[in-house]
Formats: sequence, structure tokens, C-alpha cells
Amino acid sequence: MKKVLIVDDNLLTLKQLEAHLSQRYEVMLAKSGKIAIEICKTVVPDLILLDVRMPEMDGFETLKELQKNAKLEFIPVLFLTGSNDTMTEIKCLELGAMDFITKPANRSILLHRIELHLQFSSYQTNPAEIVRDLENSIAVSLAELIEYRTGYTGRHGEDTSMFTMILGKELIRRKTFGSDLTENELEKIVRASAFHDIGKIGISDLILQKKGVLTEEEFETVKQHTIIGTNALSDIYKKLPGHFYFEYAAIIAKGHHEKWDGTGYPEGLKGEEIPLACRIVAVANVYASCRSPRCYRPAFDHRETCAIILEGKGTRFDPRIVEVFEVIEDKFDALSKEIMKDAKNEQ
Repeated sequence: MKKVLIVDDNLLTLKQLEAHLSQRYEVMLAKSGKIAIEICKTVVPDLILLDVRMPEMDGFETLKELQKNAKLEFIPVLFLTGSNDTMTEIKCLELGAMDFITKPANRSILLHRIELHLQFSSYQTNPAEIVRDLENSIAVSLAELIEYRTGYTGRHGEDTSMFTMILGKELIRRKTFGSDLTENELEKIVRASAFHDIGKIGISDLILQKKGVLTEEEFETVKQHTIIGTNALSDIYKKLPGHFYFEYAAIIAKGHHEKWDGTGYPEGLKGEEIPLACRIVAVANVYASCRSPRCYRPAFDHRETCAIILEGKGTRFDPRIVEVFEVIEDKFDALSKEIMKDAKNEQ
């Protein structure tokens, strides 16, 4: 858990900020700049929230002293200010503060700013993560773009990736597929799974946002998202051959609607003809989809969703994967509840 040091002479402010942050971070409190400096001699926080106006030693003086500690070189400092004075803000930035937040701090804005600067700090000490995180962010953003076009403002692509991770790890632990599924393979599958519906970008909004039952012709049009997606992702992989997860993304985009009994689309593949990555994502995708509301139906609860997946055992889904899902379905339920809780907090 990341450590956040809050420095403010106002006890009420300290407690309010602690209440905002304590569920996500390990919070340390200091009522003065001197106390903050002493804390930092023994503990290195990951981020510092520093009040500007304090008696004896104000925020500016405190920052100058903190900057003498070599261990704090890449630690982001965010100033807390009760005024909108432009000169104060300029001075904060000139002294090396990464940002400033106006008090009283809005919880959502505060959490967003802190997380943003923690990521920037991580990049400075772990530059190899920059490209990886950027790629993951692009994947999530594209998936969210698709969700907006379908009339739903959730994060289905990201949710599917998380459920895929839970399921994949258990499959590896049980050696269900032996050497066919390794940690390295799973990492690529998880990263690629967020792209599974990218082909819907080429489907009409009138169809994607239709609240009634699709006509046969409309459903045939929707099916084309598998082909559109795999063609687009295959082109990306040709241009970025070192990024192997795009190869997996193209495979998953094409095959995540294939069914174990051969009645799926677009190719009607059957059993182990369906790539393993597609079979795993198929279960995770259906769970994530059912647990989310759509423009044409409300969300299903956990038991209803499990019933749908169990009913598809050996017909829609690989029975070995469903058997493992049955064992860990409580983990799916717990994650789904966390997702819903986060969604409410963001509203």
C-alpha cells in the first residue's frame, strides 16, 4: 500500500483528508513542517500533501528542507492551498511542487490527482513501465469507447480482463491445460482480452443502441464485429510485430463468440478447434456482460449469471473451464461487487 504523508497545522483538515485517503493508502499525519521532516528521516512516503500556510515553518520552507533529503528526490509534493492566488500557485510550482489542490479538497479530484502523480513518480524510477502502461491505457480507452457507443458507460473491456486473470490463474494452478497455458501466455491473453469487442466500432449505432430484439439481419450485421476486429488488430500486429499480445488480441476478437458445440460464429469452430485464449475469455466475457446493465436489459445478479454459464457447460463453453469457474465463482462475485462499488463512488 502506498504511503501518503499529509502535513497541515489544522487538525480538522488532517482528519478529513485521512478519512478521504485511508481506504486506499497508508496515511501518515504531521501537524507541522518540522514533524514532517522528522518523519521523512525514517520513513520515505510515496507522496506528500503539504499545506502552504502554517505557523513557524510554512509550506515553502518545509519543501526546501525536504528537498535536502536525497531519498525524497522523486517523491511528488502536492501543495494544499486555501486561496486561488495565482502568485502563490506559481511559487509552489517554481519551488518544485508537482501540483496544488485547493481546500476544501473534493474527494474524487483529490484521489484522481494523487493516483496520477503516483504513476508519474513510478515512471521516473521505473521507465520501462511507461510503454506498458500506455499500451494498457490505450486498450482500456478503446474498450470504453466501444461501451459508450453501445449506450453503456461501463468498463466492460477492463472488467473482462480482470475476470480473465482470475480464471486463468486458477486454470494454471490446477494445471488444467498443462503446458498449453503458462503465466507468460496468460499475461498476453489478459492484456489482449480488453480488445475483444473493438470490431463494434464498425457497427451502426442504430443497431448497437437498439433496445428491442434484433432482427435476423441486424444480428448478422453485429456478428461482423468479430471479423472487423480481427482484421484491424492483425494490421496493428503486422506494424508492431514485437507486441505479441496484439496477435492474441486478433485471435480473441475473432473467436470469443465461438461455441464448444460448433454453433458459434464467425467460423463455427468446435471443441478444441477454438483457440484456448478464446475459450477462457468467452466465460469471463459472458460473466462481465451479464453483471452489467445494457440498454436493452438490467444487470443480472451473481446467481443468475452463474446459472447461465453452468447451463452452457459442454455446449457454449469448454466444460473443463466451467468446472474451474464453479470452484472459484465466489471470487468472481467478490470482484463484481468491488467493480459496482467503484462505479458508484465515481458517480
